[in-house]
Amino acid sequence: MKIVFSDFDGTLTNNGKLGAVFFELITLIEANLSELVIVSGRSLSWGHFLLTHFPLKHVIMEGGGVILTRNKDGQIVEEVLVYDEDVKELEDLTEGLIKDIPGLIMSADSFGRKTDRAIEFSQMKKIDVTKIEKYLSDHGANFSRSNVHINFWMGDISKSKGVKHFLKHYTPHIKDEETIFYGDAMNDESMFRDFQNSVGVSNIISILDKLTHKPKIVLEGKENAGANGVFFHLKDVFSQSEDF
Repeated sequence: MKIVFSDFDGTLTNNGKLGAVFFELITLIEANLSELVIVSGRSLSWGHFLLTHFPLKHVIMEGGGVILTRNKDGQIVEEVLVYDEDVKELEDLTEGLIKDIPGLIMSADSFGRKTDRAIEFSQMKKIDVTKIEKYLSDHGANFSRSNVHINFWMGDISKSKGVKHFLKHYTPHIKDEETIFYGDAMNDESMFRDFQNSVGVSNIISILDKLTHKPKIVLEGKENAGANGVFFHLKDVFSQSEDF
């Protein structure tokens, strides 16, 4: 596999934290002349953090809304994949949402977002979450749940669209079948649908029945949850003489 695409929360973390296995995973990928590209619902600002603190060249953030790249000079370059009109409409929608639903809790990183916003649904009353989802639907917004947030946006954004754009414009020499994707959340479904080499780490079991499009492989057992599952499975993939 020439590129390893992976969700972040719940897939490269264990119990919400980055551990030693994450660094072992990076070492494994580098040793096999492959590259890790994180595909996350987290913010643009988180993308800057990942690129400046870890040996990564590219990340795809905000659920596929923006690609960040560290160029040859070490500078971080952003490519936004939605129209300016969508960004402005999202700003107006967010202002209205905050005003009309007092129980709303925006994520702490929403200030660092450009193409989407995030809501801390796990910290809110269920009735308020229901109101928010209805409000978003009524105003023509798209939304999806990750492990930690309800993300909402205007325009055409998905992890699959972001990854396809990345492959076409950043690594045109690499074919889809030469990549693999790991995930565990509802907002990973577009990747499960569109990419043949897709794997769900074992903690995906809790939402598997909610997915119309499931990963090609679902790992089993507590030992294959989160980053551990990615590491063990990828180790097997690299050790095989034939591709995945």
